[in-house]
Amino acid sequence: MGTLKLEPARSRPDLVATTVAEALAVWPDEAPVDVDQVLVAPIDPDLADTAAFCEAYEVGLDVSANCVIVAGSRGGVTKYAACIVLATTRADVNGVVRRHLDVRKCSFAPMDEAVRLTGMEYGGITPIGLPADWPILVDARVAATPHVIVGSGVRHSKIAVAGPALGALPGAEVIEGLAREI
Repeated sequence: MGTLKLEPARSRPDLVATTVAEALAVWPDEAPVDVDQVLVAPIDPDLADTAAFCEAYEVGLDVSANCVIVAGSRGGVTKYAACIVLATTRADVNGVVRRHLDVRKCSFAPMDEAVRLTGMEYGGITPIGLPADWPILVDARVAATPHVIVGSGVRHSKIAVAGPALGALPGAEVIEGLAREI
């Protein structure tokens, strides 16, 4: 995990968004990883964006995951979802995601909407602690990665967790081909 100084996220609520801390507090016993295996590390918030983060902390893009919020609509009804993809890929928003959500139009949610609806900081959004009714679409490559680095809900830290644990979050679905190579 590069040069990150990792420790259990549950013991460091100051390093995660409030919604993330709340989700960690009710982490299910039957989860594929124990809550104490969800780790967090402080980082420079100016280096939270993927490319800068990976370079500064010596973390490979192949173990860095991005959580993007998408909004899709059909008939005046908007649906939101989170897509978790490796940094070496991009979510297929207009194909796989649109069809999966059964919406007519689908795009990345505007930054202010994503921040307001998640209670997280832009550039730090994570699948842990999202609204319970949102689907979490996890690319199969993420779920197959032994450990990935993802946002923590804030820009001043990152979470390290087993990829299979992201695929087992409440509301998560692992999807083959959710993302395409860049």
